[in-house]
Amino acid sequence: KVPVPSLTEERRKDLVKQLSTLTEKYRVSMRNFRRDALAEIKQAQKDKDITEDDEKKFSEKVQKELNDFIKKLEDFAKAKESDILEI
Repeated sequence: KVPVPSLTEERRKDLVKQLSTLTEKYRVSMRNFRRDALAEIKQAQKDKDITEDDEKKFSEKVQKELNDFIKKLEDFAKAKESDILEI
């Protein structure tokens, strides 16, 4: 076995910063995914592949899914932060 020293307060704070940075990175990537999905939906409506009602329905679904994923991400990040800061 390799002995692993306990984390110092400074190291814990550094890990929380890294977690925060990663969380924001994933939020941005999800927003980019939403932007791309909405652009495809709008293009499909312009090409008359879907109706205006479908465009609105799909756009709302994309937004709802994004909100759900961001909520899960934030809940996970909060739980991990608590784990990291716990002595």
